Amino acid sequence: MFNIIGAIFSGLIIGALARYFYPGAVDMGWGMTILLGIAGSLLAGLVTTRGRTGDGFHRAGCLASIIGAMLLIFIGRHFGWHF
Repeated sequence: MFNIIGAIFSGLIIGALARYFYPGAVDMGWGMTILLGIAGSLLAGLVTTRGRTGDGFHRAGCLASIIGAMLLIFIGRHFGWHF
C-alpha cells in the first residue's frame, strides 16, 4: 500500500520538476504529471540499473528520473501526442 502511495508522490514531484525544467510550456493536468513522473522513473530505472536492484533513495537516480521524464515529453511532442 505504501509503495503505491510513494510511487504517486514521487511521480508527482518528478513530473512537476520535469515540466518545470523542460523548455517551453507543457500543458497537462496533475494526473498526467504523476503518470509522466512514474514513467520517467521507470525509464531511468531500466536504462541505469542494468539488472541490479537498488536500495533506498539516491540523488543520481532522482536526476535520471527527471531526465527520463523530460525525454518522454520530448518524444511525445515529436510524435504529436497531446497530453
